[in-house]
Amino acid sequence: MVLTKPMRNHTPWWKWLIIAVVIVPGAFYALPNIFGDDPGVQLRGARGGTLGAEQFQEVQTVLDEAGLAYDSVSLDDSGIRIRFSTTDEQLQARDILEARLPAGFTIALTLLPAAPQWLSNAGALPMYLGLDLRGGVHFLLEVDMATAQRRAEDRYVADLRATLREAKIRYRGIARDGSGGIKITLRSADAAEEALKTIRKELPGLVATAGDTGSDEVLSASLAETEIDQLFKFALEQNVTALRNRVDELGVAEPVVQRQGDRRIVVQLPGVQDTARAKRILGRTATLEMMMVDEEHSLEAALGGKVPPGSKIYRFRDERPILLEKRVIYSGENIVDAAASIDTQSGGAIVSITLDAIGARINQKITGKNIGKRMAVLYIENRSTIRTDADGLPIKDDQGRVLRTQQRIEEVITAPVIRDQLGKRFQIEGLDSVNEARDLALMLRAGSLAAPVEIIEERTVGPSLGQANIDQGFRSVLVGFILVLIFMMIYYRVFGVFANVALALNLVLIVAVLSMLQATLTLPGVAGIVLTVGMAVDANVLIFERIREEIQNGSTPQASIHTGYERALSTIVDANITTLIAAIVLFNFGTGPIKGFAVTLSIGIITSMFTAIVVTRALVNYLYGGKRVKSLAI
Repeated sequence: MVLTKPMRNHTPWWKWLIIAVVIVPGAFYALPNIFGDDPGVQLRGARGGTLGAEQFQEVQTVLDEAGLAYDSVSLDDSGIRIRFSTTDEQLQARDILEARLPAGFTIALTLLPAAPQWLSNAGALPMYLGLDLRGGVHFLLEVDMATAQRRAEDRYVADLRATLREAKIRYRGIARDGSGGIKITLRSADAAEEALKTIRKELPGLVATAGDTGSDEVLSASLAETEIDQLFKFALEQNVTALRNRVDELGVAEPVVQRQGDRRIVVQLPGVQDTARAKRILGRTATLEMMMVDEEHSLEAALGGKVPPGSKIYRFRDERPILLEKRVIYSGENIVDAAASIDTQSGGAIVSITLDAIGARINQKITGKNIGKRMAVLYIENRSTIRTDADGLPIKDDQGRVLRTQQRIEEVITAPVIRDQLGKRFQIEGLDSVNEARDLALMLRAGSLAAPVEIIEERTVGPSLGQANIDQGFRSVLVGFILVLIFMMIYYRVFGVFANVALALNLVLIVAVLSMLQATLTLPGVAGIVLTVGMAVDANVLIFERIREEIQNGSTPQASIHTGYERALSTIVDANITTLIAAIVLFNFGTGPIKGFAVTLSIGIITSMFTAIVVTRALVNYLYGGKRVKSLAI
């Protein structure tokens, strides 16, 4: 007769170590999420410049003179951050700071984590909450269609000159009319008639008619209605694409960039931390134009009022004047890549530019013909400033919206002498800081805007809506969690308690993984967690029912535990893998909300397999392993 040693169901020490290594860091990284966020205002230097003690004192002075209540104000590498108790104080401070501070600041709303600093120092950061829950910024941008139309007319002016030259039609002048349209002055009435036929044939996007000046030698041309509609549609689509590329460069999770109407774009940045930089990146056009310096005419004469017809006076950033030819050699539309770096010789910030084939061909041709002459890099930006009254307070309209004034900034960054023929690649110098070079490279790399945009509305989700979404979302998680706990405790008794412990740890691990990945939790993500709560106990239900079957078949409690876990494992793995595959497919092919659901579902599947199989097995072994038991509380 052979005696068999009873099965001990023992959990070795190394498995306990694995459980501890997973759960303890998981609890630590999930901890910052219980502290929430505080409303705040973030200030950064214009063009990426750094803010120092002088600017910090200036901001504090404005806050104190205005009598604004704030919790704290701090200065770090990201700029100046002011923390408030309520969103009303936050919005009031933003308006006053924009009105009273000089132009060297970029001001934006933000949410500042309320977790203790020692958690942040240890790398434990809260996960982002989507715009539908709380946090993030909502921008409403309006596309300047008048500028888009003006640029199209400028292009047609060049096309008209080339077309009439090819047709050998002599003209006196072609220029944009100040009131709109293009004015074409020919040398004779016959030439005007011939030009009219040529324009209608070669340039169908223009509607050309005899001028209303009474002269037979003058033609008027304007964009056709179909051309304007197509132009506006292209400008809106190009701006949406460029803004989406810029948002992707910022690393924002699940952003929303979509058109609204025929000239507006909605941008929602959930969970973004550096909102000041996001505002600056989105609101700026960052258009570059290359122009030749007019060295044939006198700058002094131009400053005295005698500006040559084909030239215009511009200024460097230090207000030094320079006379440039109006003709644009090429612009940001021809830039395919841009990278910021440091010049090893001068130590200054530079941006390395790569042109497309058309831009490279033009650059090579122009620089080859003009060696020894100067070529200027013109930086164009549209800014929106708040209008203020005599007391420095913001002026608002009847609806309470702050009135703004649009300002066009044109600055010459640099105007170097062409030493050699340039080609596809070249460098831009004369930038103020590395941060400015980095931001400029980002915007150029993401694509230029077809037309300038203006931020006409900036807000965070209202506290009532955000809090209501948070309450409803987490209430659903809590209700589902409690119902599952009650069912498991009643139906499986002590084993149900083990499953409940594993379920609670599963939720902690999901939050920890989202925090470590700095992922954004949205309402669809909450739905994924709710589904995970229901699915997480499936593995334990399969195991526990298998243990019950073994006991009913006459197996000993120890053998039933061992068999239940061993034989249910393959079924659990197969079921979870198929669900995980479906979640991966949703993530790869779904849009933002679908991706949020897929992320939390995938994380929940992986963590639930660990807690439901490894953790519960360890708890069962701890209570029953190595003991002579007659029955199990299952």
